[in-house]
Amino acid sequence: MTEHLPALQVVIALTAAPLVMLLNRLPRLAWGVTLAACWATLAIALLLLLQVSDGGEIRYEMGGWAPPWGIEYRVDGANAWVLLIIGLVSAVVMPFARRSVEQEIPADRLGLFYSAFLLANAGLLGIAITNDAFNIFVFFEISALASYALIAMGRDRRAVLSSYQYLIMGTIGTTFLLIGIGFLYIMTGTLNLSDLATRLEGVTDTRTIRAAFGFIAVGISLKLALFPLHLWLPNAYSYAPSMVTVFLSATATKVAIYVLLRFVYTVFGFEFSFVELSMAWVLMPLALLGIVIPSLVAVFQDDVKRLLAYSSVAQVGYMILGISLASALGLMASTVHLFNHAITKAALFMAVGCLVYRLGGVSLSRVAGAAERMPWTMAAFVVAGLSLIGVPLTAGFVTKWHLLQAALMDGFWPVAALLLATSLIAAIYIWKVVEAAYFRAPPDDAREVREAPLSLLVPTWTLTAMTIIFGVWAQLPISAARNAAEALLGAPQPW
Repeated sequence: MTEHLPALQVVIALTAAPLVMLLNRLPRLAWGVTLAACWATLAIALLLLLQVSDGGEIRYEMGGWAPPWGIEYRVDGANAWVLLIIGLVSAVVMPFARRSVEQEIPADRLGLFYSAFLLANAGLLGIAITNDAFNIFVFFEISALASYALIAMGRDRRAVLSSYQYLIMGTIGTTFLLIGIGFLYIMTGTLNLSDLATRLEGVTDTRTIRAAFGFIAVGISLKLALFPLHLWLPNAYSYAPSMVTVFLSATATKVAIYVLLRFVYTVFGFEFSFVELSMAWVLMPLALLGIVIPSLVAVFQDDVKRLLAYSSVAQVGYMILGISLASALGLMASTVHLFNHAITKAALFMAVGCLVYRLGGVSLSRVAGAAERMPWTMAAFVVAGLSLIGVPLTAGFVTKWHLLQAALMDGFWPVAALLLATSLIAAIYIWKVVEAAYFRAPPDDAREVREAPLSLLVPTWTLTAMTIIFGVWAQLPISAARNAAEALLGAPQPW
């Protein structure tokens, strides 16, 4: 059975989805099946990561058809790291989902909701593990279509409009991606990523390949919400059900960044992307603008979910900045931030979900005085917020420290200064929430509110504790991120 783990990584969630839909009238059972599927995918992701931790790789031929004719799943240090992120977040978010979703989703739709969640999860896992360019497009569509449905199920009417905006932008992104893949197929006659890398060596000087690179880069940038192509994200995160916001914020953009890395480093290659096309000089300005402008916009937000949504756009900027430095250390900083930001932002949105569960909303006026009534929830928000800022002994600090090192090693002193300045901006918008919760009196008409139930607090504090654990004991994520960077660069690095 162990030799089929790559296939099971996707198949379990994909086959559980229709089963859960049939259990629509039995929501607790539907939740239980979904929980079991998510924990199974986490266990498989851990096993796969352990198998490639020494720098090796796993190749799995679907149906026994040898690549490049058949579809191949390939696992190395890079996508095993992404699979772990998806598996971990889905496994932790499902215990949180039971009470949260029951409050926000009508009872007669709970089975459909969990079915859509499993499809979104399977799509993201498929994107990460497949070694076929067209399959990446297919899994993107599976994940995106399910995500549109999940967002639209939000209780706020604006959730439907947000889902529609996401649909339009997402469709444009996947169309661009498909056009780029089509150009690659025209020039090479293959869709296998490893085979593409070999066959592209003789045709990279053609306009078709340069156009393919442009279409793929823009299409993926739409999916990962790179500034200024991020307009779908704030509304989608703000009006989606709390559990959906947690899951998408921690996984969807991370998977899209992985796809960008896979095409840039594995398919097109470092020389073509960063030397011939000077990609770094396009990505770096967009990354810096994407860090500064959304961070400033977040400062002026009154709704906490929307504030954190703009923060997510800024954090995407940090990841792209590491890539734009075009160095092994910068790439490692980006890959470790995939994990650190996933657990940090998931913990923050879970804390917000606890507030939504008890308060009914998370405008600053509603959050006023919440620390006295919900001390454990707000404590989790503060700890995760410190990680987002990048305070020492948190996971966020590990990322920013390596980004600063990478920028300084390449002589980008202004970039290093900007990183420090934007950390102060993050402190400002996190402090806005802390100040309202701890130092303002609750509104006169505020109802009696108790602490969030343990079924919400335990998953929230699980991820919150991870932001401290992996800030103090950072060797594990750093080691995995270095392995991922070496897999993308194709050679060991003198760290």
